[in-house]
Amino acid sequence: MTLLRTMNEPQLVTGLSNREFLETYAAPGRVGLASGSCIISRGIARAQRSLTEEGETGRWTHAFLMQGRRVDGHHWVVESDLDVHRKHIRLGVQENRLEKFWDESQSVSLAVMDFGLGEEALATVMAESLGMVAGRVRYALRELLGTLIAIRRPGMRARPNPLDNARSMYCSAFVAHVLRKAGLDPAPGLSAKNIAPEDIFRSPVPAQVWLCLRDRVKKPTLLRRVGARLKRG
Repeated sequence: MTLLRTMNEPQLVTGLSNREFLETYAAPGRVGLASGSCIISRGIARAQRSLTEEGETGRWTHAFLMQGRRVDGHHWVVESDLDVHRKHIRLGVQENRLEKFWDESQSVSLAVMDFGLGEEALATVMAESLGMVAGRVRYALRELLGTLIAIRRPGMRARPNPLDNARSMYCSAFVAHVLRKAGLDPAPGLSAKNIAPEDIFRSPVPAQVWLCLRDRVKKPTLLRRVGARLKRG
């Protein structure tokens, strides 16, 4: 394993599989980000161009919250997602094993963000996220569309999502919501249901960040940009 470190910058980890990377850096309360390869993920990436410095396609298309390791020996996550299997469909906030992101053809690149939640904040985040699982909060396709519209019109992003559904929430809106419940705002000034995965990654809130990059973006360029963002924060 090779670990490239630069002060005030995310840590780029090389030489690890997705499984090894996640097993190394997963911990309760940390936020995970993934870049997907499916057509929906590619569409989300393109829609986030205005959130990057040079109008490049956004990298991150999914966000999730890490729970920690359970008695079955596996790390688990809470996320709002579209989970489709043969004769079985789950649309909304759900629990899954972290192994869901081991497949490098599906989760092309990964990030783990540690916002340094204290014991009380961590308990609040976990309680809120599990409450949303129990409450069967659904995945918000129409809210996602509303967010993509708002991204193209920045003046809309502080206002409620134009396609808001009270009983639904997509992935990054879910992560932002549970963090805000604990008093940590990853995207100040934005309505929770207008927050994209790139907004989570580019949060002005100090965080320790580990990256496992495999796709098209030039790695040193990304590290310099995020390092500058962290210094400004």
